[in-house]
Amino acid sequence: MGCDVSKGYADFVIIGCGEEVIEPTFQVDDTAEGHAVVVEFLSTFFKKHTHGKLYVGVESTGGYENNWIGLFSRMAEIWDIKATRLNPLPVKAHHEAAMRRIGTDDISALNIASYLIAYRSKVNYEQDNSFSSLRKQWNFTELLKKQKTQLSNQLGFLIYQSHPELVRYCKDGIPRWILLLLKRYPTAARLARAKASSVAKIPFISPSRAASLIEEAMDSVAASTDETDGFVIKETVQQIMTKNIAIEAQKERMEASCAIPETKLLTTIPGVGIYSAIGLIINIVSVARFANVKKLASYFGLHPVYRQSGDEVWGFHMSKKGRVEPRAILYMTVLSALNCNPLIRELYDRCVAGGMNRMEAIGVCMHKMLRIVYGMLRNGAEFEPAVDEKNRKRRLLPGSPNRHHEKKRRMQPHDKRAPISKRQSKRRKGIKQEAEPQKDTVPKNGVIPNLLNGKNNKSSKIPSTSVTMPTVIGKVIEKEMEKLGISIYT
Repeated sequence: MGCDVSKGYADFVIIGCGEEVIEPTFQVDDTAEGHAVVVEFLSTFFKKHTHGKLYVGVESTGGYENNWIGLFSRMAEIWDIKATRLNPLPVKAHHEAAMRRIGTDDISALNIASYLIAYRSKVNYEQDNSFSSLRKQWNFTELLKKQKTQLSNQLGFLIYQSHPELVRYCKDGIPRWILLLLKRYPTAARLARAKASSVAKIPFISPSRAASLIEEAMDSVAASTDETDGFVIKETVQQIMTKNIAIEAQKERMEASCAIPETKLLTTIPGVGIYSAIGLIINIVSVARFANVKKLASYFGLHPVYRQSGDEVWGFHMSKKGRVEPRAILYMTVLSALNCNPLIRELYDRCVAGGMNRMEAIGVCMHKMLRIVYGMLRNGAEFEPAVDEKNRKRRLLPGSPNRHHEKKRRMQPHDKRAPISKRQSKRRKGIKQEAEPQKDTVPKNGVIPNLLNGKNNKSSKIPSTSVTMPTVIGKVIEKEMEKLGISIYT
């Protein structure tokens, strides 16, 4: 069954294993009556197909599919039903591979059902929703943080108009003492009339700084000085402070309600806090979902992507096709780890010394951090730098797997006679051959090459190798060498 979800309704279609249509497309609303219609249809369907199994695919739409997923999960207790939430990206690729030129709700539902058959080994029906409530808290906290960022950006613009002298204190964000100052003195005109003793009562403002701020406000070039501007600034500051309180309350609530041992495990990594650990866990869900760390890196969008064809290689960069949210968490943990984690710092310095720019080096550190997280969750062990150093040395030991080009050329070493391009020729010169090529003993102009250039000759004796020379040149060389008393084989 393919289920194409829209806001308030969904389209359904059922096809068999041979992709023959068993139940044509029908549409029902996301209401109690609509759900009852689906339940009644399922009852009739399983009476007709007594020994049948129904696999339901619902494309992820950001939350609109949850009601339908919940319905099929409840119905799985009565009938043989398995439901799953699908990633829209591969479903879209399947639609394009099938060369379907038109996209409608009917066709989308049929495409989802066809995807379940074509990629049955890729579809996971045992999805874990144990972190659903924690995920809601996380999403709400992130929403508050986005709102706070928007308000802070707006306040920065207002400060430039009403307190341009304070902009130099806000290069790395708006500090709390600036918020408190603006809440009491929203414009430069108000601050110019204040007393230094009153301003100095604000936390982190010394008497000398208070006097300096008042003096600068007297000579301010601010354009916004009226009461309306002051009211807008005070309200914006109040909203930012309220968001800060709400964000901290949500973080404390998550930390208190999150009794997951994996989060405590991840906090043993220097640079990873409890909030970041929660964010990583609710995105990974279970490390058993990923057969190896490469698959987890692809899920996060950290794997390198490039295109290679013949002599050309294009666009070698980080994929960024995975989930944005966990990638942002890893980025912040790496920035923190650069100050407190010697392992990450040493890798960063080595990458920069090797010619990488700052962002490229941070990308490598993000991949390294993810590999550490995967190993810790897989083995249930706390962070230990010695383990990583041991694994790195083991990969450098003799007998480690050959490079990719050596595996590709296992059938035949590079042939010098191949009609390859100049670029490929230069590239092959830098590749070590598995089998040493035969030395060139073909005469050049009637003389062995070693005799012409003098290379690799340990003695002045002419080798006993037979050489066939052109008649005229051969006789001339023979006479000259006989005068010197040197024998020659012709």
